[in-house]
Amino acid sequence: MNQGMMLKLENLIQLHCAYRQLHSLSYRKIHRTQWKPVQSSTYPMRPVQLHPQLWQTDTFISVVLSQYRLLATKEGKRPGKQKLPPIKPKIERQEVEIQQRMTAEDLARAMDKDIDHVYEALLLTGVDLDSLEPDSVLEEVWIKEVVKKSGMKYKWAKLKQEKVRENKDAARRPPADPALLTPRPPVVTILGHVDHGKTTLLDSLRKTQVAAMEAGGITQHIGAFLVHLPSGEKVTFLDTPGHAAFSAMRARGTHVTDIVILVVAAEDGVMKQTIESIQHAKNAKVPIILAINKCDKPEADPERVKKELLAHDVVCEEYGGDVQAVHMSALKGENLMALAEATVALAEVLELKADSTGLVEGTIIESRTDQGRGPVTTAIIQRGTLRKGCILVAGKSWAKVRLMFDENGKTVDEATPSMPVEIVGWKEVPSAGAEILEVESEQRAREVFDWRNYAEQQEKIKQDMEVIEAKQKEHKDAYKKERESLANLTWRQRKAALYKTNKHLIAMRSKERAESDRNVLPVIVKGDVDGSTEAILNILDSYNADDECELDVIHFGVGDVSENDINLAETFKGVIYGFSVNANKSIQQLAAKKGIKIKLHNIIYHLIEDLKDELSSKLSPSVVEHIIGEASVLATFCVTVGKSKVPVAGCRVQKGQLHRKMKFKLIRNRDVIWKGFLTSLKYHKDDVQIIKTGMDCGLSLDKNIEFNIGDEIICYEEKEVEQTISWDPGF
Repeated sequence: MNQGMMLKLENLIQLHCAYRQLHSLSYRKIHRTQWKPVQSSTYPMRPVQLHPQLWQTDTFISVVLSQYRLLATKEGKRPGKQKLPPIKPKIERQEVEIQQRMTAEDLARAMDKDIDHVYEALLLTGVDLDSLEPDSVLEEVWIKEVVKKSGMKYKWAKLKQEKVRENKDAARRPPADPALLTPRPPVVTILGHVDHGKTTLLDSLRKTQVAAMEAGGITQHIGAFLVHLPSGEKVTFLDTPGHAAFSAMRARGTHVTDIVILVVAAEDGVMKQTIESIQHAKNAKVPIILAINKCDKPEADPERVKKELLAHDVVCEEYGGDVQAVHMSALKGENLMALAEATVALAEVLELKADSTGLVEGTIIESRTDQGRGPVTTAIIQRGTLRKGCILVAGKSWAKVRLMFDENGKTVDEATPSMPVEIVGWKEVPSAGAEILEVESEQRAREVFDWRNYAEQQEKIKQDMEVIEAKQKEHKDAYKKERESLANLTWRQRKAALYKTNKHLIAMRSKERAESDRNVLPVIVKGDVDGSTEAILNILDSYNADDECELDVIHFGVGDVSENDINLAETFKGVIYGFSVNANKSIQQLAAKKGIKIKLHNIIYHLIEDLKDELSSKLSPSVVEHIIGEASVLATFCVTVGKSKVPVAGCRVQKGQLHRKMKFKLIRNRDVIWKGFLTSLKYHKDDVQIIKTGMDCGLSLDKNIEFNIGDEIICYEEKEVEQTISWDPGF
């Protein structure tokens, strides 16, 4: 054995420590001449003879190898010493916290997966994946199914008890002590039909010319004015619009008023907005004074007006009622003092008083954005005294009063009950009709602001949940119904039924894609005041022609047209409509560059007419058939052209003329059986272009159709006619 092998064997012996049994052998005995190896029945060995020193190493290796085999064999046979395979550690499945009303996105986040993993897990379930969005709420059974298919286990998340938020809203003060009440001027609202003379009446009382400045001669805002009567009395007048579009403004005016003056033109009588104004006054439980205007006209008939009002439960004193009636002419100033005296007398009877101390309470009549002052509101103070520096809240806005102005634009230092005033200092434009309440500090105003935003958010969540629950119930019922219908079918029948259903859904989706290309007119509405914008939006709410062209209000607001409006219109390819607002030169240039239409109007019904024209322009033109001539078939025959026979009709023109280049249709028993063009038109044997009334001709069609005697041939041309939108806004 070579030296290398011996070294390897020696290393092997050292690594295995030569086993404990070999250590018991004395190293010295190996070199003795009388040493004998251990005999084994398994591995018999011959006695080892003495050799010279040269062979002792070989002898040693031989003995060690034999002993190693013997020990290895015994070690393998020992019971209980067999090595077992290693035990694999138990793999813990990931735990996922689930809860009710989880969305697909929430579930993916809880599982630490992407949204596609959830979609794949729901692939072979009854969930409609086409309608499934990341924010779609999943049912409990589907949540558990996804977790199980993902090799995870679920556990219900502990419900977090949301702390009930304390109501931080502001509220009106309790009724004041009668001893603190002081007399206040009456608030009088002037109502009536459009163009019956309401603003002219107020002009005569104020000795101003407001009516002449109104666009189109009609009032389109609420005007609040404090009028000093010749008798020395003060009366706050609210001049409301009479146009049909401003119903909400009229309703708002009656809710802050003490007396309603109902203006009716003597020559027109009771009109639509007159009836509406009466209803507003009754709803607000406000007494009425009847002002019959334009009595100076020859066709005036005041008695007819009084009789017409009886049908609406407005009974004048002459007929045994309690409504004062004053015959007048606002334009000429006739009988104005009688109307003023009637108003003051009724105010005295009502004993109007208010508390001018403590925190301020009031109502916003109108709101707008002024370019130099920011958000501005016109308000009526109902309690307390408003001064500069007061902290006010109204709706979802608050203000620190910086400036106050009267109706003439003059600065005032304080406003007492029943006084109309313009307030500057609002953080945002509050809604018209909002209640004004004074609070102690800016911190308190922010608390009220935060609470109202929170309350609105909670209400929105509640409404959204109701919609989601209704949709879930609808889907669940549809799923159950589908499963019940498939329960008694074989797998082959079930597969065929599902295929038909899916085919139907695919067809529906194609239809939906086609519908997505339907006509849509996106619009942006900008008004000078909140009430104007509100009036326009109320009109747009009556839009009922979505099947022709959909009207989409993508944004509305108060103030002049801005660059943001241009960018928004460009994004949605919309049109900007402005009412009594401006667009400066740079805005107009930007709009022209981007191809955006800006349409500005000062009269509301002109704006609506313009909107109707824009909607009509989105409609595809309709094709109208204009009949040129009519002929009747008197005989039929066939002619041979090449190898085929062509039917030919012998006709006589009964009306108009037949023109070969025009379209024709064949009518049989009042049914149109063919439309198209002629291949030939002959008079005797000559090809002609026109056959006139009373002439006979022969003609053939571009389709092989057999003629019958008595058939009618109509020659016509198609003309495109522009369509008009069917929406009627009511004026």
